[in-house]
Amino acid sequence: MEMKRREFLNRAAWSATGALMVLGTGVGTAAHAFAAPEPGHRDGAGHDRHRPRVLVSTDIGGTDFDDFQSMVHLLLYADRLDIEGLVSSPYGPGTKADILRVVDAYEHDYRNLKTYSPHYPSPGRLRAISKQGAFDTATSAGFGEPTEGSRWIVKCARRSDSRPLNVLVWGGIDDLAQALHDAPDILPKLRVYYIGGPNKLWAVDAYNYIETHHPELRIIESNATYRGFFTGGDQTGEWGNEAFVEQHIAGHGALGDFFAAQSAQVKMGDTPSVLWYLNGAQDPVQPSWGGQYVRVWDGRKTVFNRLTTARDTAEVYGVVEFALKVPEGYSARNTARMMIDNRTAGPFPAAVNEGRVLRFRFSPRDPKVWPYVIQSDHPDLDGLSGAITATPPSAERAGTPSTMHPYWWTDDQDPAFAESPWVGAKHVSRWRLEYLSEFATRMDRCKVPAS
Repeated sequence: MEMKRREFLNRAAWSATGALMVLGTGVGTAAHAFAAPEPGHRDGAGHDRHRPRVLVSTDIGGTDFDDFQSMVHLLLYADRLDIEGLVSSPYGPGTKADILRVVDAYEHDYRNLKTYSPHYPSPGRLRAISKQGAFDTATSAGFGEPTEGSRWIVKCARRSDSRPLNVLVWGGIDDLAQALHDAPDILPKLRVYYIGGPNKLWAVDAYNYIETHHPELRIIESNATYRGFFTGGDQTGEWGNEAFVEQHIAGHGALGDFFAAQSAQVKMGDTPSVLWYLNGAQDPVQPSWGGQYVRVWDGRKTVFNRLTTARDTAEVYGVVEFALKVPEGYSARNTARMMIDNRTAGPFPAAVNEGRVLRFRFSPRDPKVWPYVIQSDHPDLDGLSGAITATPPSAERAGTPSTMHPYWWTDDQDPAFAESPWVGAKHVSRWRLEYLSEFATRMDRCKVPAS
């Protein structure tokens, strides 16, 4: 096993070096949009300028265990990044306390980690930059009141530092939407890597606000590509999702044991956003461990003015709105919401009364049929039902870059790069042995100090 591991570590080192040499030649809109500053300089705060500034917004402790795993991975690479913020955001019951649980494990391993690099931040530093964001998803407007987390995003973005602020969104995009609403001047400083898909379902109103009011945001919207981290690729032997945890994570310091306690298998769906800054030139059209993307296209929102059936289609990962006529007698005292796909735990798109229509909004997170039923205290609405079928965009539409979103990138729709049905996922899974080999070496740092 050790010989095989060294072989893949060598491959990873060659791949990283080769990729940087090739990707560094990228020019044009993509390269400029995500370019890093010249290495070897420091800003006024003494930070190494070659390390990217990173702020993570996470729904850790919410509906899925994988944010805990991705946070462990992030902290193991904290010497490669200039982490400026860890923000607890929707959806679900998670809070800042869940971030601090991972920091507590990091503190146990910090003595060993810092022998490998002086750039590992102290546990105290990580606690100081951990902030509480919104507890609930945004209103239909896409924003609400400022939070500690949204204010921290604004503060970091406004710092006197020539480097962009890279915001990695692992959950709801609500705190970023609030920050942009409160301080639109920060937009040119931001580079966003958004793990969408299910997170877009939870936070569709905040997403809709950003997409319509800040179309020039520089953003990668990874709705399916990220799934390549745990789907596809070589999963034989020690590289399987369960075998990797057993052999390379469990028993590797406090962080390894914390990781394994969350699940006996690798998921880490948010980790491609971190890999993006560890391998590659941050050019969306070029290969990288964090994926490879294409310009987004127009026409991703579908609006229906009636109830629909499964014969009606809308774009998967797009925004769907139902603008239904307000029934007679419906007043401000009435409420209505949609239960989507029999999801009894929500989220429930709530009706917004616009005078003549009630508007419901959601985002289909998978390519399939999505049934819905309206729940209301108004008898003419309660029990109304329907369905839509979420489908991929046509090749013609997906191949025509948006005229409204010049710096917005999303999943490659080419079937050759899909881990069916997840489009673009092979752009991540193809590197599985490389990034897992590197991760295994990082986990070893938790066990023993540098010699």
